[in-house]
Amino acid sequence: MKPVLMCGGIGSKMWPVSREAKPKHFLPLIGDKSLFEITYGVLRKKFEAKDIYLQTNAIQAVMARKLVPEIAVENIFIEPELRNHGPATGFMAAKLMDIAPDEAFMTVQTDVLRLPENNFLKMIDEIEKIISEKGKLMTGGIKPEFAVMGVDYLIRSQEMVGKVCNMGIYKMDRWVERDSKEMVKDFVKEGRAFLHANHYAWTPRLMLEAYKRVKPDWYRALDKMMKAGFDDETVKREYGNMEKGGVEEVTRTELLDGFVVELPFDWIDFGTWESLDKYLNKDGKKTTENILELDSRGNFYRLPEGKFVASIGVSDVVVVDTGDALLICKKDQSGRVGEVVDFLKEKNPKYV
Repeated sequence: MKPVLMCGGIGSKMWPVSREAKPKHFLPLIGDKSLFEITYGVLRKKFEAKDIYLQTNAIQAVMARKLVPEIAVENIFIEPELRNHGPATGFMAAKLMDIAPDEAFMTVQTDVLRLPENNFLKMIDEIEKIISEKGKLMTGGIKPEFAVMGVDYLIRSQEMVGKVCNMGIYKMDRWVERDSKEMVKDFVKEGRAFLHANHYAWTPRLMLEAYKRVKPDWYRALDKMMKAGFDDETVKREYGNMEKGGVEEVTRTELLDGFVVELPFDWIDFGTWESLDKYLNKDGKKTTENILELDSRGNFYRLPEGKFVASIGVSDVVVVDTGDALLICKKDQSGRVGEVVDFLKEKNPKYV
């Protein structure tokens, strides 16, 4: 198995701490280590450094190696520009064709926690075994308690092909688009619906064959890069010509003949300040140092070291101070912070 750490975005909903110069996965949000370092450290329990790969851009590659110097330069696949996950995943598979074309890989997001960590490693073992036996695309899913709109769902069949830590591995039945509300409710009630939690796993050769079938325009660009030995000029030209799009344009078709694993661990995604606040409260890590609340409750503060804050009659708000920028919002509105970043990109990009 070749785990591939995927780094790209900046986590705009965690502004003003998360910025282009230091995205959220490289920040110590929950302790002394960043989410990137935590994820890499978990993989190192099972894999040697030479077998862990990183896909990112040139700027974030430098950040990653500052945090984890043992990552070999030759193990970093650098995208010349942002073209979304479709071209990026194809590029990763093309690079792995030169290294281990028929060995399984798994894409690993670096901006989440997976607890307990050992269950994640056990899942990797089981996925590798099934891919070796069946040669099918696999990914992860989370069983929701109720239907949430605005996301795609993986619907499993009744056919179980394996287990890991008492969680099932199932043959896929269908991919349900995010606007199919009534259908999703029925599948959630039956316990057959999963929220997609990206852990795509396959072999490079099979992934590229899928690109050739489903997205031949993407494949042609990738094929030219491979035939040119990934020389800089060809990569820059061909990658830049690839149409932006999600990897789902390929995987939503291929997964109909593949498998979904119910994640045997908690998937903790720090997508907003509210989600971080919930985790810190639950884990007993929320600090009250240098904070005075009078007739206030449920607030979240992230302040420069040594700064004191007092709140009076204010509840359920987020206050994030980075010295050069200050965010104040209701916790339940923290999902809109990305709108601030969109505004700044146009009006005052020095704060992005």
